[in-house]
Amino acid sequence: MRLNINGQAFTGEWDPAVSLLSILRDDLGLTGTKYGCGEGACGACTVLLDGRAVRSCQTPARQAALAKSITTVEGLEQREGALSPVQQAFLEKAAFQCGFCTAGMIVGATALLNEKPQPTPADVRRALAGHICRCGTYNRIVEAVRLAARLKGDATDAAA
Repeated sequence: MRLNINGQAFTGEWDPAVSLLSILRDDLGLTGTKYGCGEGACGACTVLLDGRAVRSCQTPARQAALAKSITTVEGLEQREGALSPVQQAFLEKAAFQCGFCTAGMIVGATALLNEKPQPTPADVRRALAGHICRCGTYNRIVEAVRLAARLKGDATDAAA
């Protein structure tokens, strides 16, 4: 089976029914994606499959192998190790405490901003409704996603 993860090809003899999360963490050492509930309800394991946010704990390897690209939180990093706008905004707004939900929130927010570059606070809440933050930093998370939208917009304007 072949998986394209963060722009790199990985080949392995994985059980087609094993979860993508197990492959990422246990076999490939990409531990940014967290195991939370194991039932797809908390969002800690969110990754992008062809740009769409999915729960990797519920995504079988056979389904992941059909994707053209898989992006984990590690793959969001920009050139030369710079943080992505979403990562930078989460840091600036202190949108996390324990950090357990953060990777999934960042990946989910990235998917939202790719689809809707200027989301309203309601859009952010709706898009991240399936993500659970045990520390309750939801207001700062919404602020961070809105800041990330502005940062992304500024980066796009500067590149033009």
